[in-house]
Amino acid sequence: MASESVGGTQTVERAMSLLACFTEEAGELRVSELCALTGLGQSTVSRMMSALDRMRFVVQDDRTGLYRLGPAAVSLGTIALNGSPIFRASRQIAQNLAHRLGIGVNVAELSGFTFTYLCNFEGALAPKSFAMAGRTAPLHATGLGKALLSGMPSDLIDEYFANTPQRFTPHTIVDRDAMEIALEETRSRGYATEIEELAFGRACIAAPVRNRAGEIVAGLSASGPLSVLDLQAPHQEIALQVIEAADEISVALGYSPSHSATAYAAL
Repeated sequence: MASESVGGTQTVERAMSLLACFTEEAGELRVSELCALTGLGQSTVSRMMSALDRMRFVVQDDRTGLYRLGPAAVSLGTIALNGSPIFRASRQIAQNLAHRLGIGVNVAELSGFTFTYLCNFEGALAPKSFAMAGRTAPLHATGLGKALLSGMPSDLIDEYFANTPQRFTPHTIVDRDAMEIALEETRSRGYATEIEELAFGRACIAAPVRNRAGEIVAGLSASGPLSVLDLQAPHQEIALQVIEAADEISVALGYSPSHSATAYAAL
């Protein structure tokens, strides 16, 4: 019985390792590429991919032989999203804000030293041809990340910066002391900004979302190209709308809005 249990566990681990090979950069893969990425033999990979294909977790292109994630994987992702209290509380609020502002609005959940996008809606002024849900992003190079870092204990922020984080552009903040200045500003005014710190030509303004205990567990952001979202110019009106939307989500999660009154006063 013990050997059967070990064998079953190994099979599951191998199947999961194959599915984990598919990324934004590698959305379609050959069997040979899956072998190289996992270290598994060709016969093992072929057999397991055929099984995953039958279960619709992957789909194979008849012409090229390439595999991509299938409808069963999409279905599981949807179930996971719909099971998130933050997603359920924020979806309509974020969609309404994107419509009012005309730019992209995102909601993301803190996950260790990164965050995961739960939903995004695009306004007419900043369209995208791809979904953000499920993607991850760094804390130090985004407005959402700064909003999330602003509620993190100092020792955890120190740990995050212990190994110098990646610099994406010349504007990326990779110094702990410089980040503390940015976080103090975020805490005092109730929102964070980011201008070309993750990618050139883009800007973001974000506010934290709190749970019933007042802990920052997620964030809401409005983002777009610099031609549409100019944060060098006065932007208090957009900031206020972002904070109000984030607070609305927090209230839905059980947080008392009286805690954020000081942020409104700063605006």
